[in-house]
Amino acid sequence: MLEYPEFSSFIGLYPIPERHGMTVGELALMINERFHEKKADLTVVPMQGWRRGMWFDETGLPWVIPSPNMPTLDTATVYPGQVCLEGTNVSEGRGTTRPFEIFGAPWIDGYELARELNELGLPGVYFRETWFTPSFSKFSGEPCGGAQVHVTDRNSYRPFETALRVVKTIREMYPDKFQFHADYFDKVMGTATVRDGLEKGLEITEIVRGYEPNLRTFAEVRKPYLLYE
Repeated sequence: MLEYPEFSSFIGLYPIPERHGMTVGELALMINERFHEKKADLTVVPMQGWRRGMWFDETGLPWVIPSPNMPTLDTATVYPGQVCLEGTNVSEGRGTTRPFEIFGAPWIDGYELARELNELGLPGVYFRETWFTPSFSKFSGEPCGGAQVHVTDRNSYRPFETALRVVKTIREMYPDKFQFHADYFDKVMGTATVRDGLEKGLEITEIVRGYEPNLRTFAEVRKPYLLYE
């Protein structure tokens, strides 16, 4: 995606909120039409019975693990936000049985973090204190404190905005411990703007307002390529 500057500027950052999402086939149509000088001989066969607002468990299809660290629909629900922790020195839960649902670090007190996050009153989510020892990846073999994301209402839950609140809270609670892996974090976002805003102490609502214009532009650009309601 980042090989196409115009495409990246439409989106503004990754991940795209669900209301602006596209299927792989729709993306293929748009990229082929707008960004390839030599067009591919492309045919997309539309799905039958699928609607854009569907959750996967509403399709009647079995869940097939697309990655060792994407074992369940619960993982996929939180992943669009929690993936940003890969660009920090906080474990995103790789090396546990609940990757991306669990997060933390050896220097985090799980009780304190869960309490601070729950006091934010974020929609559709509850944080439970937890302790875990990753079997691989960050802090392999080290006991970590942190929290588990429990989605209580997936239709009101906002994974990306929630994850930004998580990052902001951890950074404020542990200013001498928390670190960005700046290059990686910015690649996940598709922009340095989000990290810059967090480092400047901007409110999350202000950061969100900053990328909304790009999302509105992208929503218009994608319209000719949408195959489903």
